[in-house]
Amino acid sequence: MLWALAAVLTVRQAASVLRVPPGEWFSELHLSASTAPPGTLYDAGRFTGTPFAGLVLKPLAGLGAPSSLEVAWTCVTLLLVAAVGVVAARGLPDPVPRRTALLAAPVLVALMMVSLPVRAAAFPGQTAVLPVLLVLLAFFRMPGGKPAGLLVGLAAALQPALLLFAPLLWLTGRRPTARAAAATFAAATVLAWAALPRDSWTYWIHHLAGTGLGGSPDGLANQSVHGALLRFGLRGPGEILLYAALAAAVTWAALRRAARYARDGQLLLAVAVTGCAAVAVSPTGWRHQLLWVLLAVAGKVGERAADRRVWPVAVVLAITLPSAVLLPNLAALAPVRDNVPLLTAVAAACAVPFLPRSSPYWREPVPTVHGRPVAARWARVPLLPFWRRALSRPSLLLELLLIRVGYSVYSHIRAAAPASRPLAERNGSLVHGVEGILGIDIERAVNRAVADTPWVEGFFNFYYSSFHFVVPLGILAVLYWRRPGDYRWARASLGLATALALAGFWLFPLAPPRLMPGLGFVDTVHGAQDLANPSYGAMTAISNQYAAMPSLHFGWSLWCGTVVVVLAPKGWQKLLGALHPLITVCAIVATANHWVLDAVGGAAVVGAGFGLVHVLSGPRGLRVSLPVQRRPAGEPDRLAAVQR
Repeated sequence: MLWALAAVLTVRQAASVLRVPPGEWFSELHLSASTAPPGTLYDAGRFTGTPFAGLVLKPLAGLGAPSSLEVAWTCVTLLLVAAVGVVAARGLPDPVPRRTALLAAPVLVALMMVSLPVRAAAFPGQTAVLPVLLVLLAFFRMPGGKPAGLLVGLAAALQPALLLFAPLLWLTGRRPTARAAAATFAAATVLAWAALPRDSWTYWIHHLAGTGLGGSPDGLANQSVHGALLRFGLRGPGEILLYAALAAAVTWAALRRAARYARDGQLLLAVAVTGCAAVAVSPTGWRHQLLWVLLAVAGKVGERAADRRVWPVAVVLAITLPSAVLLPNLAALAPVRDNVPLLTAVAAACAVPFLPRSSPYWREPVPTVHGRPVAARWARVPLLPFWRRALSRPSLLLELLLIRVGYSVYSHIRAAAPASRPLAERNGSLVHGVEGILGIDIERAVNRAVADTPWVEGFFNFYYSSFHFVVPLGILAVLYWRRPGDYRWARASLGLATALALAGFWLFPLAPPRLMPGLGFVDTVHGAQDLANPSYGAMTAISNQYAAMPSLHFGWSLWCGTVVVVLAPKGWQKLLGALHPLITVCAIVATANHWVLDAVGGAAVVGAGFGLVHVLSGPRGLRVSLPVQRRPAGEPDRLAAVQR
């Protein structure tokens, strides 16, 4: 099944690449005519490879029509990606459990197919995957000596920063291989100088190692230390000296760590660490060259079983999702958001404390304490065996990443939900008519009364726009710190309720009262909307304004009230928790942002969220199931500390 998933993702990636018009293939090589004079690789300003790479790619212009090259290049690139996954999976340190050996290759191939480096490297003229495969073959499939050095040297000729693998070979005792790698790189570079002198001068002298080719060196695509310093506003000799010092420090730390991991039997991790450092210290480290970061998941981090997933999840998120999804668009976070791939690569190369194989926790980490499962109340709906309620506090980094990514996915799906104005208005008329039959169509009277009372209007506007996110995040933070077991229960119920609400946004687009023409509602929060404008002004351009049923403004507030009433130890705290959804439902009606039935829908999805958690993982209060752990002599009882 995993191989089938990898195949589907491969086909999807191929379809995406093949949408490029045939006439644009290899256009960055400036080879539109077969009679192009030598020394014109960089005239178009888009080619970023070395002169040796151009020398290898140049004959392709005469092999066939652009359409045939399109298909051939795509197929070869994706096959190289699959080969990287297979070779890397076989390079895992022994002993490898049978389950891991079977699953590693298809999982890695699938992850690479959706990663940002492969999605960029599969396009015309990019050769970032081939150097990775050459290095992996040199370290894992060649017996050593000159053949392995030849592969490393060719990889460095295509991507000069990969010459950093020669010192790694030297430090790990493969000195003939290191010398062969350096000699091959020198021979390929001299050959390119002889064949393409003008291009070689442009690449190595005028644009030092390609800096500035294919885009501005301070652009976000340049995920190297040099690019980050330029984005920080540093220029001139001072920036060059600082870059040289930082590059030397990263190289020294990474090579030391890589040599240590290689001697420890973790050769794949050593290769990944060196590759991450090579991209970081290169003058231009393009996103499509960051495949090494994904290979760094081979390392194990953390003594607790609950911490083992933090590093792999962080790497996968950083290498597969755009930075805007991982971090909010705040000016204070811009230095981090703009350099997420670089920071991940530097962390893998220099900072992440990977466990040595000699650690007693390498194979048997401190187990996670789980609640003892109970029988389901409905025999036909059994508890899911893999959904066990952990009672210890989860990793804060992992939680923050998942919350941010989850909310970003929610925002994208909500924005992509159907937003047909005629359908939304018809549904609005339907809801308004049903409320009239039920005698609960109070929205216009409440809205008008609030709009005529300035201080009440100001209060509800502030409450509507200020507490929607602050209160749920505050409750989650308190539960995380004080009640970790209940935190997981509350978080899961909130996530399931939000997922169910997304289905409502898709199936029932609904115009809120403020966007219903002819009913006389006043939008007290957003100001007057131009109902004659098909887009209803600027607000509908920000998000889908027809995603109103169910109301998550009320749903999230009801979740907050329920959690506080159930868990708060004092009566006044329970009272505040109960007041929050009551004030929220008044605010959404008074500001004309929701119908009363929207609140009913919000209550329904929240109730379903709590119910699903109960069905999937049992009641909130579970007995503690204490695992048996054999700890090494002299080691502290970490399990007892976790339980406390």
